[in-house]
Amino acid sequence: MVLSKVSYGGWLNCYRLANDQVELILTSDVGPRVLHFAFLSQENQLQEYPTDLGKTDGEDWRPYGGHRFWHAPEAQPRTYFPDNFPVVIEDHGDFIRLVQPIETTTGIQKEIDIHLTASQAGVTLTHRLRNANLWPVEMAPWALTLMRLGGTAIIPLSPRGAHEANLLPTDTLTLWAYTNLSDPRLDWGEQVILVHQDAQATTPQKIGVLNKVGWLAYQRGKTLFVKRFDYQPGARYPDLGCSVEVFTRWDMIELETLGPLAHVAPGEAVEHIERWYLFDGLPFLESPLQVGRDLLPLIETTR
Repeated sequence: MVLSKVSYGGWLNCYRLANDQVELILTSDVGPRVLHFAFLSQENQLQEYPTDLGKTDGEDWRPYGGHRFWHAPEAQPRTYFPDNFPVVIEDHGDFIRLVQPIETTTGIQKEIDIHLTASQAGVTLTHRLRNANLWPVEMAPWALTLMRLGGTAIIPLSPRGAHEANLLPTDTLTLWAYTNLSDPRLDWGEQVILVHQDAQATTPQKIGVLNKVGWLAYQRGKTLFVKRFDYQPGARYPDLGCSVEVFTRWDMIELETLGPLAHVAPGEAVEHIERWYLFDGLPFLESPLQVGRDLLPLIETTR
């Protein structure tokens, strides 16, 4: 892993992590945020908002782009504490740690540990919520990745099976008041649900799933992004039991994974780990049937 200080998007204090296949760029000027994840010399797979790049300070929450870290369940204004201020960056040798100052309105401190594998197109992100209050807080870690526009999110379902051997349900689907199941951006398959990003859409769309399979993916063109996480059986997940969620509208599509709800005592922390992978040279994704044939064997190699 090579670490070097760079300027990026108008921010002067950014850091590039690279191996012989991929690179990440993160900043200590705001955050904690991962701004860039890509194959070497290729376009960023994460979304950027040009009007936000380089900005700091202020009380308004900005999307910026890239990958961020929240605590669930979502609430206004608690969740939307602006990450507009510098974070501490710590070099621990085999990983980099980003540490946000304690949020003044919530008493929660966010940290992200970033470990880039030595020779693969993979990275591990450990998200940590620390309770700096004098009382316990119930919350769940929530990792949100804004993907480059024009692609398709892939939500896997539990393995299918025969009626006689599967009398109890295996999956749950969570809907929001603005969820529209007839929306053409939703493509329903036997093994997966596809969510297409559409720049011409006029309404937002969101769905959530109690995903027990432990991955969520996004394909844009011939490039596939996979994020893995560890599902915890029997745990209580937020948002009526969601371990993954996908939100999209005309200017964004967001891949979200969540950890279980936890009562975090003063001074203690809760963690949520994601493992990211990139693959290239895939056939264009046109239907849910392709996922089982072209993508699932590849995704299985990330176990």
